Amino acid sequence: MTVSPSPAAEPHPRRWLVLATLLLAGFMNLIDVTIVNVAIPSLKADLGASDADVEWVVAAYILAFALGLLPLGRLGDIVGRKRMFLWGVGAFTLGSALCGLAPSIGTLVAARFFQGLSGAMMMPQVLALVQVTFPPHERGFAFSFFGVTAGLASVAGPLAGGALISADIYALAWRPIFLVNIPIGIFAVAVGSLLIPPTERARGTAIDLVGVLLATLAVFAVVFPLVEGRELSWPLWSFVMLGAALPLAALFILWQRRQAERDAPQLLPISLIRNRHFVLGLGMVTALFSGLPGFFFVIAIFLQIGFGFTPLQSGVATIPFPAGVFIASLISGRFGSRHAKQRLVVGPLILASGMAIFYATVLGLDDTLTHWDLVLPLGVSGLGMGVTIAPLFATILTVVGPRDAGSGAGALQAFQQAGGALGVALGGQIFFGMLGDADTRDAYRASLQMSLIYEMAVFLLLALLASRLRIGTPAGAAGADPASVPAEA
Repeated sequence: MTVSPSPAAEPHPRRWLVLATLLLAGFMNLIDVTIVNVAIPSLKADLGASDADVEWVVAAYILAFALGLLPLGRLGDIVGRKRMFLWGVGAFTLGSALCGLAPSIGTLVAARFFQGLSGAMMMPQVLALVQVTFPPHERGFAFSFFGVTAGLASVAGPLAGGALISADIYALAWRPIFLVNIPIGIFAVAVGSLLIPPTERARGTAIDLVGVLLATLAVFAVVFPLVEGRELSWPLWSFVMLGAALPLAALFILWQRRQAERDAPQLLPISLIRNRHFVLGLGMVTALFSGLPGFFFVIAIFLQIGFGFTPLQSGVATIPFPAGVFIASLISGRFGSRHAKQRLVVGPLILASGMAIFYATVLGLDDTLTHWDLVLPLGVSGLGMGVTIAPLFATILTVVGPRDAGSGAGALQAFQQAGGALGVALGGQIFFGMLGDADTRDAYRASLQMSLIYEMAVFLLLALLASRLRIGTPAGAAGADPASVPAEA
């Protein structure tokens, strides 16, 4: 889709400070996904929880986050993205306090569900605010910092969690991993309310309640069985739910088309659903994030159970990955929107190469493994991620006009979460299916190698999808959206 440019608006003078505030909130959300994993033994001991109970501490967050992204992203378009972002950060901070003070496992699971919904309130607004705050020529560089943030969060979570639990601050055991969010959240709300500019609301837009229901059911039918299926040995109902996701998605699209024909509110504008560029982008996001979360899930098990690493040692061993992401994101971001398609092809190829090096490294291992063995494969993989992530969201969102930025960002992140759940489910199934009941290091090496074959295939698929992109002029690149009303208070 191509949009004729209009006279350029003056860039916001404090846009880089705004970006820093958005990244801080995004980092708080991302780190909360990974930090819980290292606290599982402490949680079980302190709250007397079963394996199934503790699994829901993780699953409740993922499920609520995935379900809320699309409707709450659209709600940001309606009530104002700044307002929705601040509400989300405030609610996330409250949810963190409830988690840290939870007296029982049931209370903790409920608080995590609330925390996941709060994350879904703020995260679509983060991408949408960057989309409407930065001029087109700066968006690529601005979005590159999200790659840096994601890379740092993937390692900082286990590191920070291990350090906080080991310190046992005031004998609070696992609770500081949640309570640490409180000062960060308060700071982000205070600074964000001062720095983030008021954003325009889409005129005449209301909530598409039927669309919300259909989208929620479709996402639930995908994410819930992927989260729970492997742990329960894939019962029949898990496949029934996954099969039901397709007709539910079809009903959602038909309903959005009907709403468009009636000029009625749409949860996800039919213009985006019909746009080949945007739909292809959804496939790319799903492919990328079905690779990395599953990879780090398997690596944590491989290092800690297979080779006896502590959670802190495991986190330290993976530092080359965010280091590579950081370096490549900064370099790639300097290109802005130039050579975006080429970077989106080359980045996944580098990622696949990193996984191939990892495969060769594991193949040559004996009974010992040090963090130095992981520097090259993780470093190369991090470089590939950095090259990919910098242009990814900015390129896909080029076809999304300012009035639909929240909805488009919410859709992208909903597919990101579905891809992550898919990757963890498939990666875990491949790894544990190969491992069986064996507990030798040879068995762990063979299981990881099978998982790495899956990772290579996913990243090669991503490169193929990127090669099919047709990149044009950004939607709404230089002017304000005409279908808007005065900004929020």
